[in-house]
Amino acid sequence: MKKEDLLNDEFLKQFKNGDELNNFLSQLQKRGIEKILEGELDGHLDYEKHQKSDNSNTRNGYATKKIKTSYGESQIQVPRDREASFNPMLIPKRKSMVDGIENIIVSLYAKGMSNSDIETQISELYDIEVSTSTISRITDRITNDIVA
Repeated sequence: MKKEDLLNDEFLKQFKNGDELNNFLSQLQKRGIEKILEGELDGHLDYEKHQKSDNSNTRNGYATKKIKTSYGESQIQVPRDREASFNPMLIPKRKSMVDGIENIIVSLYAKGMSNSDIETQISELYDIEVSTSTISRITDRITNDIVA
């Protein structure tokens, strides 16, 4: 099946309003992120799920993580390994934001908005609570990287 066939007019007609479409896209993004993380773990362990391996490091279930994306907050299942050496590239350990939100924060900051204004905008537009201190850390990190 082609990707274009999945998003035909008949399929899209089932959504009665923007909220229904956004909810669907949010769930699709959540599942996509979880599958990408599973693929990253396959690469890290050098074998796929349910395959035999000589590797002493094996899968060790899942951890729940709350992330912030352009579709709002979401709970995802992050796969774990026994040695705790798996550090996902998509959403690294101890990070809760997908790059899209950080890019929006940097863009608003570059346009001259204050940290508190950015906090309000993110809350109103994406229904995500991001503290001014988090916004400040993100913008400081980018500013320091540009200046260096």
